[in-house]
Amino acid sequence: MGTHMAQNLHSIANRRVILGLSGGVDSAVAAVLLQQAGANVHALHMSNWEDDDSYCTAAEDLQDARRVCEQLDIPLHHANFSQQYRDQVFGYFLAEYRAGRTPNPDVLCNREIKFGVFRDHAKRLGGEFLATGHYARIDQIDNETVLLKAADPSKDQSYFLHAVSRDALAETLFPLGELQKSEVRELARKHGLTVHDKKDSTGICFIGERPFREFLSTYLPANPGPIRTPDGNEVGSHHGLAFYTLGQRQGLGIGGRSDAAASPWYVVDKQFDDNALIVAQGEDPLLFAASLRATAASWIGKPPAGLASGYRCSAKIRYRQADQACTVTDIDDGAVEVRFDDPQRAVAPGQFVVFYSGDRCLGGATIDRVLTRPISREGVRPAVNS
Repeated sequence: MGTHMAQNLHSIANRRVILGLSGGVDSAVAAVLLQQAGANVHALHMSNWEDDDSYCTAAEDLQDARRVCEQLDIPLHHANFSQQYRDQVFGYFLAEYRAGRTPNPDVLCNREIKFGVFRDHAKRLGGEFLATGHYARIDQIDNETVLLKAADPSKDQSYFLHAVSRDALAETLFPLGELQKSEVRELARKHGLTVHDKKDSTGICFIGERPFREFLSTYLPANPGPIRTPDGNEVGSHHGLAFYTLGQRQGLGIGGRSDAAASPWYVVDKQFDDNALIVAQGEDPLLFAASLRATAASWIGKPPAGLASGYRCSAKIRYRQADQACTVTDIDDGAVEVRFDDPQRAVAPGQFVVFYSGDRCLGGATIDRVLTRPISREGVRPAVNS
């Protein structure tokens, strides 16, 4: 492994490590690196979605996991957490959409499943450490376990890991944290892994990539209503407020209009009292927020000192966004106010705002509502849930 030896891997020789093996290239290479470090590696593949349809790849993934274990000569265990997933993740996912919000199930999936029931099962298998193929790093700073961004910024997954407890992180290994994705693919080819060119999984955690509105409509009833401009002009109709998110451009069905400019339309608000979807064109002020309120703040360890008066850090309001300078202030009972130095586009309630100090992930909170906009727009209603 040489310079690729990540956190704690030097101390795991002959220690039992339970690796979450998905059947993809990342966790397969993680297995190789753990073996090279001398660990007693056991693989644990989990099933979390049992609906048999053309979009589910669970059976294929299990077969790929088996082939990797045969190649590397490591034991493979299997566990089914589909009921826990439905109760603890998918139920929340649907409830948020019913409320007109835009959830991110990957965050809850990590906290409740991968580092929750999966971690408990790994301990029952005698695991001293849990390992996954996530792109993130763990380190010790002042004798405290901290979560850091991955060395590959294009693959960093710390955003999705911000709600995992410090206790769980202290028992976790991320062997890929110091690697670039290109290096992972090359290692997979070098070791002859059958999954070396397998496409990365995308879409909803454990459910996969599929036509989203079609999928959601099997659980949530359609509730058509008008699409209006902020000035009250009706420009179309929608299928139900639950099927749209703030900032959305595609799938509105508005198209070119003789009474409007040629610039694209975006969702800027949802009005529940009259079931109206509000859209605007171009860079309308309603697309931007200067500050927001977020609830259920979750910190990796102790909350940062200075929250009461305003803590300077950076934040992301969505995955892959560049860090945005901000001030975070504690409001009450786990709620925080986040004021950005620069206005943020398409702040979506239900998504997560995640806080960083340099490469260190501090934690995050669930976006509740926009508080202020950089520019007022006379006669326009405030954002959803405000």
